[in-house]
Amino acid sequence: MDNEQPHQELVKCVVVGDTAVGKTRLICARACNKHVSLSQLLTTHVPTVWAIDQYRIYKDVLERSWEVVDGVNVSLRLWDTFGDHEKDRRFAYGRSDVVLLCFSITNPVSLRNCKVMWYPEIRRFCPQTPVLLVGCKNDQRYMYRDEAYLSFFRDKSPFVRPTRKTDLVMPDQARAIAKELGVYYYETSVFTYYGVNEVFENAIRAALMARRQQRFWMTNLKKVQRPLLQAPFRPPKPPPAEVWVGASTYDDNMVSLHTNQAHTDVIFVAGSVGFSAHRFLLAAASPALLRLLLTDLTIPSGGDMGARSSSETSMVSTFGESTIGDFNEDTEYLIRVDNYKPTRVWDQIKRRSSCQVLPSDARRVGVSRELNHPAFQSIRIEEVIFHAYQCEGLDHKGRPTSSVQTVITLSKLVTPQAMQQCLQFLYTGTIDSRFCDLQTVPLGLLLEIRQAAEFLDLPELLVFVSNIQAHEEFINTDLKQQFKKAVRNRLHELCLGQGLFSDVVFQLEDGSLLAHRALLMARCDMMRAMFSGDFRESSSKVIHFPGVKQDTFRRLLTYLYTDEIPAFPPSSTPQHCLDLLELANRLCLPRLVHLVERNVVNQMEARIAASNASNPGNGGDTPLEMPGNTDVVEDCLCLVEPCKLHNADQLADWCMSYLCSNYNKICKTSPKLLKSLHPDNQAYLSEHRWPPVWYLKDYDYYQKCALEREKEEKPLKSLKRSRNNSGCLCFTGKSRRSGGERPPSLFVPGGPGSVGGGSMRGGAVVAGNGNGSMALSVPIIGGAEMAEGGV
Repeated sequence: MDNEQPHQELVKCVVVGDTAVGKTRLICARACNKHVSLSQLLTTHVPTVWAIDQYRIYKDVLERSWEVVDGVNVSLRLWDTFGDHEKDRRFAYGRSDVVLLCFSITNPVSLRNCKVMWYPEIRRFCPQTPVLLVGCKNDQRYMYRDEAYLSFFRDKSPFVRPTRKTDLVMPDQARAIAKELGVYYYETSVFTYYGVNEVFENAIRAALMARRQQRFWMTNLKKVQRPLLQAPFRPPKPPPAEVWVGASTYDDNMVSLHTNQAHTDVIFVAGSVGFSAHRFLLAAASPALLRLLLTDLTIPSGGDMGARSSSETSMVSTFGESTIGDFNEDTEYLIRVDNYKPTRVWDQIKRRSSCQVLPSDARRVGVSRELNHPAFQSIRIEEVIFHAYQCEGLDHKGRPTSSVQTVITLSKLVTPQAMQQCLQFLYTGTIDSRFCDLQTVPLGLLLEIRQAAEFLDLPELLVFVSNIQAHEEFINTDLKQQFKKAVRNRLHELCLGQGLFSDVVFQLEDGSLLAHRALLMARCDMMRAMFSGDFRESSSKVIHFPGVKQDTFRRLLTYLYTDEIPAFPPSSTPQHCLDLLELANRLCLPRLVHLVERNVVNQMEARIAASNASNPGNGGDTPLEMPGNTDVVEDCLCLVEPCKLHNADQLADWCMSYLCSNYNKICKTSPKLLKSLHPDNQAYLSEHRWPPVWYLKDYDYYQKCALEREKEEKPLKSLKRSRNNSGCLCFTGKSRRSGGERPPSLFVPGGPGSVGGGSMRGGAVVAGNGNGSMALSVPIIGGAEMAEGGV
């Protein structure tokens, strides 16, 4: 062969097997060091035979054929063959040193042909050549479930189907065939590169061992080992199920809240045009408007601020007669902004009015107050007919109606168009898109908006317009996000936490919570149907939610007000999240379900990471034990079936994935919980457990074989001899046992004067005993054996 080095052993390796079992790809992976992707494996096929002249043409292929195995320089020459049974392969078999008999793990017929057709052919042409049975495509044992693998076949013809579990050849089946044939068994995968180099190294060892038996005088082959055992391939751990959260509709809901104008309770009058709005949102969006809406209308401007008016006296007298009705928002002064010193009566009102419900006429119609402000002229409460202000208010059925409204009259400094843009900014965090382009909007309109923002004390809108005028619109993106976040925080703090301007009460199992109809209708379709349809709740001031706890409903309201949910406490049980999942599914809030799922998964992953950090040796040290937290396992067992019931499919999939990855731990720690699952879930866990059953069996067999081989290769301890009983027992006579005559001496074989006839035969010491017979002592080479009889 070409380029053969002087002290180099040449090994010819012939690869045979059925068509399309992976012979050529295996050879290319070894000779060319080619790593292929999944798409390349599935879309391309290499039916051509690997040519031996590759070693002549390509220098890099020749260099990769050189290898050092157990201290022996070897040049490995690979011979590919046709997979057709009718082809004549006697030329390839000629002078072969080792044969690789390949089959496909996805094709049981190819394994059967190895026994029926290929092995007899090999023995006919190569009766003494060592043979290795090689299972190709080892990755298919777990890839047949991979989504990327399955998606490839969905786009193909229905006649092309992916590998199924019933098509797979398990390690114990292939090993039984190898044991029947008396050959070594290995597995390979071109995709994961598992066993590619290992199988060829052991093929070289098998060839060199056979060569050493024929050329026992060659000293460079003395250190060559038998083909080594192959550690079983453990499939990669399946990734946990991904938990994604749907896109937020909060901004769209706020636009809907602004445009639909349902349950509005404040009107801004600019000229002859009125603009309806909601007090709770204005209070959360602007501290200046919050101060305005909390103004005490019973105190006339310029009067004695400390005196108590008759209306205030009557209001205090009615506190003992609280019934179900409208809230007295005028008395719920959660932020006191007036500069006068409160009286003792006012302190009593504040203490008693936080959650009181007064009759529906609590807001005194006709009460007004003139304001000394550049933007606001007056504020009053009156029964409003919305046509009078050219604005529209809707009742619970979506029909125009008249109701008690807080009417704020604006000065001429604030134009109707500017006020419209100010309200849009307070609701949505932005203004109309046509005002954001200096090339299309008149400069005067931007100046009106800027002036209105300045007089209404809206600093965020002022900066927003200033950036447009300075051609720095890119800064407004961050400004909008900051403003929206601040509004959500104030909604949570003032409107939800303190019940400011609330108009509905939810009576729960262990308490009650205040809320705002308009926001609930904008954020939840079920709430909209409940409050705007012909249901009893549409006109009721108290809504009963039986079976729902206060903490669960507060988390729901937090999501509706802020589009976020608070994290569950570390001491929470699975029932806490299940209650919220049940309520979210009941109200058809899929994004809330997703947020709860992500929150629970994040907490479980944090607990797993903390457990693994505190116990670094908790699993993962052996192939059969993986990191896991017992508490998390029990929580997953408790969550998996209720989550499926409440349409929390992502959390259920994550729990099932975690349980599959810790199936062994479940069987040890929680067998009762495992048996309590539905039979379908138990079957799924058993089917998708990781590591799989075939790997566990293969690993046990590997450990057993490794232990037996270690005992075989471990040298026997040298025999200890006492001083009085030194020497071989064969030379011990009666006189020595009785302490008499001295035993005959051992002489060097062939030495002069040997009495009794001592010599060396077959590497063993042979000595005469004086009676004409010969005794065989311990062999010098191969001291693990000892002969028993004499010759």
